[in-house]
Amino acid sequence: MNQHHEIIARELQIKGGQVAAVATLLADGGTVPFIARYRKEATGLLDETQITAVRDRLTQLAELDKRRQAIITSLTERDLLDPKLHQAVLAAPSLTVLEDIYLPHRPKRRTRSIIAREKGLEPLARAIFQQDHGPIKAEKFINPEKGVSSVDEALAGARDIIAEWINEDPAVRAGLRHLFAGKALITSKVVKKNQETGSKFRDYFDWQEPTAKVPGHRLLAMLRGENEKVLTLAVRPPEEAAFALLRKRYVKGSSVAAEQVDLAVQDSYKRLLAPSLENELRAKLKEQADQEAIKVFVDNLRELLLASPLGRKRIMALDPGFRTGAKLVCLDAQGKLLHSSTIYPTMSAAKSQEAGKIVSDLCRKYQIEAIAIGNGTAGRETEAFVRALGLAKELIITMVDESGASIYSASETARAEFPDHDLTVRGSVSIGRRLQDPLAELVKLDPKAIGVGQYQHDVNQTALKKSLDDTVASCVNSVGVELNTASAELLAHVSGLGPVLAQNIIKYRNENGPFASRKKVLKVPRLGAKAFEQCAGFLRIQDAKNPLDASAVHPEQYPIVEQMAKDCGCRVIDLIEQPEIREKIEIKRYVSAKVGLPTLNDILAELAKPGRDPRESFSEFSFAEGINSMDDLQPGMRLPGLVTNVTKFGAFVDIGVHQDGLVHISQLADRFVKDPGDVVKVRQQVMVRVLEVDPKRKRISLSLKEG
Repeated sequence: MNQHHEIIARELQIKGGQVAAVATLLADGGTVPFIARYRKEATGLLDETQITAVRDRLTQLAELDKRRQAIITSLTERDLLDPKLHQAVLAAPSLTVLEDIYLPHRPKRRTRSIIAREKGLEPLARAIFQQDHGPIKAEKFINPEKGVSSVDEALAGARDIIAEWINEDPAVRAGLRHLFAGKALITSKVVKKNQETGSKFRDYFDWQEPTAKVPGHRLLAMLRGENEKVLTLAVRPPEEAAFALLRKRYVKGSSVAAEQVDLAVQDSYKRLLAPSLENELRAKLKEQADQEAIKVFVDNLRELLLASPLGRKRIMALDPGFRTGAKLVCLDAQGKLLHSSTIYPTMSAAKSQEAGKIVSDLCRKYQIEAIAIGNGTAGRETEAFVRALGLAKELIITMVDESGASIYSASETARAEFPDHDLTVRGSVSIGRRLQDPLAELVKLDPKAIGVGQYQHDVNQTALKKSLDDTVASCVNSVGVELNTASAELLAHVSGLGPVLAQNIIKYRNENGPFASRKKVLKVPRLGAKAFEQCAGFLRIQDAKNPLDASAVHPEQYPIVEQMAKDCGCRVIDLIEQPEIREKIEIKRYVSAKVGLPTLNDILAELAKPGRDPRESFSEFSFAEGINSMDDLQPGMRLPGLVTNVTKFGAFVDIGVHQDGLVHISQLADRFVKDPGDVVKVRQQVMVRVLEVDPKRKRISLSLKEG
């Protein structure tokens, strides 16, 4: 078995054969959603998270091998690669160990140690390092022509050489690395001249805590303060602990030579080892904090993308404003723009009355089934205005999170979609479509614009983008995409497609009309058999001649379903519509070398609810009446709210006052909470209690506790 496969299997606690299967499928062009959904027998039922972990670890180990080969090439070119060193390089299990092995042989700039060697002081360094009890004969190395004018200069040069030996000892670096990991403290101090401008970092003006316990969000806050020149940070263990470790290894007794070695130990640590290992620990802590923050963002994004859709309903959407009025649009059940205008419901009594008549007339004209109101400026006031109009009781009136709508409205995507309308119309359309189908609309945005992250601009942007792209693709493919109505942005996230094929599908659809079957997708230019294999199961065609085209049953599995229908003496549609027929199917009869029980069970489950949307049903929500601003809040109030963001330190909740309140992790439940994500999710409806209101700092403290 491949050595990497063994390593990954051990790390992820899965079987080597599973890793090998995933590696093969990925190398063959398979995507994570496709492999997880349609290759369960091959992977042994690995889920998307496990398959993603295998994929990412394979990439990391490939990068390690690439670096390993570069080092071998460098050593070979300089004639330094003896068999022992070669074996050590090949056996290095991590990049850290590999770089430690390479450090003594790395091409160097002219260091103090190199200069001392050029002065002929290496024999003196070796004599001192042996720490014999006799006198040090440093005077023998005085040579003004080489720049050694005194005994002190000779001893200093010898210590420089010894300091470098100590720095390049892999065992020493490993021991100190362990000390840094377990005993290092992160110390934060304020830069006095920036104290006033950096007041938002006041909690860290004089702060210290063990790095082993520092939460990721706190570390990222301190690092941001350092980047903004407000804070200075140090990440080191107590100095004496490091000196003790080094002295134990290098200083022998109390001779004159031992004193020189001790001085070299202190210099090596302060000048070479400590800065290097501090940078290394900082990078490791930052990576861990990034992973934590990215996971928070990913979890929140998943909840937002998979928020309950209202579905195909006729929508009126309002993007509220005070001075500029509310931009109003009407959409049909497919999200097509039918009407746009501006009303002024909050300006004057006359304007409000006029706006009310317009809304009522348009609701009748377009048979509006729901009204979506953006939750930004004047949102609550506009909501109150609409609710007071006495519209039909069955009409849904709800507020919609408009985060990122302005970014969408100014995007190339929006301009291409609505070239004859301005930003305000596009923004209103986006609000309305978010109510119809949050996923289909939000995929048009850069996920970072949605506003559900934690220190999202401070984390590794490449890692963040990769994780967010994975999450969007996972959500899109888990829901499925209606082939004949989906936008190019939505199609681009379908397994095996991407932006180019998505645009080709749209172009083909526009030129040839709706797709009558999944197989017709093969007629799209540049969409070959491999892309079809990857995407077909995630595409849906409602009202297709073959009912399986509307389901998650993959076309490669159609013959199995057709055989089931034949064996039952019925049509495929009968298997879908008549559960009593499905119950008679002896599923084990259809097991083959390629198709096992996991896939067959998936097929039966899909026949029971073909193409069913896995998202929860839409549930109406409304804020408390009369609570429109922070001035309306009083401690002790119990109010309905929507969770807008979940972080490691708590959750933010919109209670309808244009300023989200914070439920600190300690206020999430009447029990200990380790991870806020275990208690609340983005878009969850909650009932909160107001603890404290601070209008000056625009802070609202909330609680989910009962008492």
